[in-house]
Amino acid sequence: MSKSKTFKGLLLTLLAISLVFALVGCSSSKAEESKKVVIYTNGDEEAVAAMETALKNAGYDGKYVLQSLGTSELGGKLMAEGSDIEADLITMSSYFIDSSQSKYHMYKDLSFTTNAMDSYPSYYTPILANTGSIFVNTEVLKQKGLEKPTSIKDLTKPEYKGLVSIPNIMDSSTGWLLVQAVITQYGEEEGKQVLHDLIANVGPHLESSGSGPIKKVEAGEVAAGFGLRHQAVKAKASGAPIDYVDPSEGNFSLTESIAVVDKKNATTDLAMKMAETIIKDARKDLITNYPVALYQGETVEDINKPAKSMKFAKPLTVELLEEHQKFFKDAK
Repeated sequence: MSKSKTFKGLLLTLLAISLVFALVGCSSSKAEESKKVVIYTNGDEEAVAAMETALKNAGYDGKYVLQSLGTSELGGKLMAEGSDIEADLITMSSYFIDSSQSKYHMYKDLSFTTNAMDSYPSYYTPILANTGSIFVNTEVLKQKGLEKPTSIKDLTKPEYKGLVSIPNIMDSSTGWLLVQAVITQYGEEEGKQVLHDLIANVGPHLESSGSGPIKKVEAGEVAAGFGLRHQAVKAKASGAPIDYVDPSEGNFSLTESIAVVDKKNATTDLAMKMAETIIKDARKDLITNYPVALYQGETVEDINKPAKSMKFAKPLTVELLEEHQKFFKDAK
């Protein structure tokens, strides 16, 4: 055999060995990555910051990967993928957790005591709650000679045409708080007319984001809006010409909760520990930005307590949301 052939054979052997080591190294790297807890959340910036601070302070920095997704996107993944979803831990609108659990039985019962004020299913506990209300720009009301509204129905009056902003239930769960209030107070027949008149007054000010209406009210583009109560309370406290109104139809709320996907492995156990850390350590920051007491020992200032707290008669599910979205579309 010639020296050149021997040399070529040696090179090929070395190349093959190096490829094997590269593949082993790559798979080891992927294995390391897979040990990290994957967290999917629909939380906004303040919620994510509170959770990450709690996790990092507890020594979990570098042990998780967090991905923020919109409510509809994450909800779609939960309902389509079930326990095959990449996430080990999720924070999400509670009604999506309920519906995905009913379909797939995909969550592990929480292994820690929560001390929640209300009762919740064994597989999730809330991280925050949002409450709906009306809010107004007091300067615009004065300029337009408008009386402060006391109800959602007041916003359907002719003098409010083009001066109201609300969130679209097709895009924002905040819009669902409004629809729940209308149906509860007026029923489906009268409620559809109330919504029709309200949407007509809203015109171009139908917002895809739950925070859209408060921004338009603060900017003076409209006189009144419907959205998240705590945002109006905060705006008023900052000195803006904003006031909040607890509507006669009631203040309805939605919770966002934490749940552990039952993958039946060591990562599931680590995800459970992280869930406990978030509930025990992140709430002090979460309640500052979302001032609704959810756990024993928590308190909020009186201004953050809605005057007319109410719950919808039926359990909140994805199916009910879809019914109410159709109700909203049909009312246009």
